[in-house]
Amino acid sequence: MDIPPLLQWVTAKVEGAGLSFHTFLSQAAGTKVSFHVYAPSAYTADPVRRFPVVYWLHGSGGGVPGISRLSALADEAISAGKAPPFLMVFVNGLQMGMYIDWANGRAPLETVIIHELRPHIDANWRTIATREGRLLDGFSMGGYGAGRFGFRYPELFQNVSMMGAGPMQETLERTPRASRVQAKSLLRDVYGGEQARFLAVSPRSYAEQNATTLARGSRLRLVIGDRDETFESNRNFHDHLMRLGIPHQWIVLPGIGHDPMGVLAAMGDQHWAFYRDAFAAVVV
Repeated sequence: MDIPPLLQWVTAKVEGAGLSFHTFLSQAAGTKVSFHVYAPSAYTADPVRRFPVVYWLHGSGGGVPGISRLSALADEAISAGKAPPFLMVFVNGLQMGMYIDWANGRAPLETVIIHELRPHIDANWRTIATREGRLLDGFSMGGYGAGRFGFRYPELFQNVSMMGAGPMQETLERTPRASRVQAKSLLRDVYGGEQARFLAVSPRSYAEQNATTLARGSRLRLVIGDRDETFESNRNFHDHLMRLGIPHQWIVLPGIGHDPMGVLAAMGDQHWAFYRDAFAAVVV
């Protein structure tokens, strides 16, 4: 049985306060690629001000249903003064894109996001286009993607948040809430059928390669519920970072499973404290 991941480069449009829907022509993908942007009211109120950017990387399934809820939470936090005003880019990571250039060539997702979308955002929005002005955040597959991008490109991203991240294990035999058949399909299509490649392009390996840089100048956090099925692999990754001497926040949420909105509810204002600290040096 073959269950190939779906390739939907243009998603449905989501409505919400401060939300806008966009596409750009990707040379790597050879087609239009969609994304959403949340902009706070301060963005239109002050036409010369520049803003830090949060790149939100969704989990498997496409992430579209969560965009309006997440943008509303951001808008509420900014309005209440719990977080500084920031732009939030909701990336299209496909149904099961894994935030990587696929070995079979069908989905050059890392190239699309890092080398095309990121410059496109900086060219078309008033961003603080420095590593200090960027934050990667994501849940599940998106937490894995945030780790991949943040640890591989520390010169582009100073701030990295990984929530309920997966797959964080050293071999891809199962994925969170997925079958061995789906894991086998992912391994074949995305990683060329090689467990060694899965490990080589993982957050674990990039942390090893860039440990000195990450330890010196990055702000990192791992957030996991103690009832999340990815808890043990996340704890092992936390131990891995400790052995490498890479400082990071390690936040365990009692009674919380693999549930993004449950995680954010349990975090409360602590979630936004990470954003405040991340952007303190660039927001005046």
